[in-house]
Amino acid sequence: MFEDRRLVRRFNAGDTQALRRIYEKYKPDLSRVAGALLHDPPAVEDVVHDVFVAFASQAGRFELKGSLKGYLAICVANRARNVGRQDRQRDIQDKRRLGLDCAQHPSGIEPAVGVGNTPYILASEAELHERVRMALAGLAPEQHQAIVLHVLGSLRFREIARQSGESINTVKSRYHYGIAKLRSLLNGQVER
Repeated sequence: MFEDRRLVRRFNAGDTQALRRIYEKYKPDLSRVAGALLHDPPAVEDVVHDVFVAFASQAGRFELKGSLKGYLAICVANRARNVGRQDRQRDIQDKRRLGLDCAQHPSGIEPAVGVGNTPYILASEAELHERVRMALAGLAPEQHQAIVLHVLGSLRFREIARQSGESINTVKSRYHYGIAKLRSLLNGQVER
C-alpha cells in the first residue's frame, strides 16, 4: 500500500517509470480478472490495455482512495463486462442473420498446464474448467464479477464495495448467492 501511494505520487508528477512499475506490478492480476470474465485472449489484452490507457490519461489528477489494485481491478471488470456485452450482442445478431440458435458463450478460467501433467490429468482439468466456466456463465453478471474479483483478483469484499460504490452487504450477498448457485449447478459434476 505504501509503495502504491509513492508510485501514484510519482505518476501524478509525470514520472513514466512509475506508470511502467504500476503496469508491471498489476498486469498479471488484472489479466486473470479479465480472463475470467472474457474467454478471448486478445480481448483480455485489449481490456487491460484500455484500462491502463485510461489510467495514464489521469496523470496529474488521479486520487487514490483505497487500494490501487482494487481500483484497477474494478476498472478491468467493468470494461470486460462491457466488452462481453458488446460481443454477445454481435454474436446474437450474427447468429440471427445466419438463422442459428443464440446460445451464450461461456467465459472463465483457463485450465492450468503444469510440467509433468499426464494427458489424462490435463484432459480431466480441461473438462473440469469447462464445467466451471459454463456454470460461471450461468450466473448473473454481478455475481460472476463478485466471485472473480474476490477469488482471482484477491480483493476483499470491503475493497470491492468501496471501488464499485456498492454496500459491502450487497457485494457479500452477490458472492454468496453466486457460490450457492455454482454449487447447485455443479452438484455431482465436480469431484472434490
